[in-house]
Amino acid sequence: MRALGIDLGTKRIGLATSDPSGTIATPLSTLERSRSVRSDHAALARIVSDEEIGIVVVGLPLRMNGELGVAAEAAQREAGLLGTFLDVPVILFDERMTTVAADRVLKEASISASRRRRYVDRVAAAVMLQSWLDRGCPR
Repeated sequence: MRALGIDLGTKRIGLATSDPSGTIATPLSTLERSRSVRSDHAALARIVSDEEIGIVVVGLPLRMNGELGVAAEAAQREAGLLGTFLDVPVILFDERMTTVAADRVLKEASISASRRRRYVDRVAAAVMLQSWLDRGCPR
């Protein structure tokens, strides 16, 4: 079963997918936010269908001490809404430090700052999804 990793942002949504065996996460794309959450969720539903996704893993941006902050509460709300919109399970998974790790990977690959901004969200989604896969989470 393929999984879709989602890194929710206020301007962009980073997306990554797993292979069918649930072993490797790969950056997929970045979805620019529209002015409508419903339109954003419809776009995600098309991706879930097109990519034959069986589970959606949404990054939960907890504070470093593990507590919920404003961003984590927003992610919980949006994941809840997304769960009512999609025909597959939607779960939350700790994404602390994924954007930092993604930016580091892109810097090490000598990607320019302007290009990093275009790719960091999808790479962060892949880092988060790979962490979920590595923990042996249900597939």
